[in-house]
Amino acid sequence: MIFTTLEHILIHLSFSIVSIVISIHLMILSVHEIIVLRHSSEKGMVATFFSLTGLLVIRWISSRHFPLSNLYESLIFLSWSFSIIHMVSKLWNHKNDLSTITAPSAIFTQSFATSGLSSKMHQSAILVPALQSQWLMMHVSMMLLSYAALLCGSLLSVAFLVITFRKNIDIFFRRKNLLILIKSFFFGKIEYLNEKRSVVKSTSFLSFPNYYKYQLIQRLDYWSYRVISLGFTFLTIGILSGAVWANEAWGSYWNWDPKETWAFITWTIFAIYLHTRTNQSLHGMNSALVASIGFLIIWICYFGINLLGIGLHSYGSFT
Repeated sequence: MIFTTLEHILIHLSFSIVSIVISIHLMILSVHEIIVLRHSSEKGMVATFFSLTGLLVIRWISSRHFPLSNLYESLIFLSWSFSIIHMVSKLWNHKNDLSTITAPSAIFTQSFATSGLSSKMHQSAILVPALQSQWLMMHVSMMLLSYAALLCGSLLSVAFLVITFRKNIDIFFRRKNLLILIKSFFFGKIEYLNEKRSVVKSTSFLSFPNYYKYQLIQRLDYWSYRVISLGFTFLTIGILSGAVWANEAWGSYWNWDPKETWAFITWTIFAIYLHTRTNQSLHGMNSALVASIGFLIIWICYFGINLLGIGLHSYGSFT
């Protein structure tokens, strides 16, 4: 009873804190830069991390097994993974470009876990025999950490595509305005040129907004590559540890189970992404498109088996 009460307190506390963090980020975006608010949001994510950590530890103690036995616990662990990625990225990057990705991702997974699942799935259950192994912590934790990192990196790539697309449209229209001004000059319409002098200023390709967008695009591309590389490492470790566990449990390293198949597809997609990063001509848009496809593949891999409830990995399904 005490453990259940503490779980309810911690899950609602973490959800409330991360909601406040998102509100602070929206305020920062509206007024560009407020140092006090930014520090408050960072402290909020730290508080969210410790709240979710306490929740997982309490479930671990009460259930006497690592809390990754059903979909609810995996979603809470995924939300915890987003918070820890936020904290690690803060150590690497003072500006913390991942903050606008990790906080909404954390609240999305928590919202679905608490509101989208039945109350029966919130309760801890005895592990089925196949899950009673020391490989549970290694395999499942690595897979969920890889999902969190790959989702964050893919979302950064999506943001890269959106901003680049808008930037290209802006450049197109500015060049068009510049051509109109040049034509008006050669046709002797000096008065038109004077009236549209402000347009000339807006066509400067070295203006501050363009330079700021260029810096933002470069940072998004850089951090997308870094985070996806980390997630790909976790995914590789998770797949290898899962293969060893499968050999112990079922006598075969690979069975082409639906979950295994989609995990292999996910690994292949992000391997292609990392390969495109080795070719200078494929940087930018091409690699970002591959990562965007990977974003959809991850959700199919994570929720596909849970929705269908088939295969050897259906322990955490909705049914």
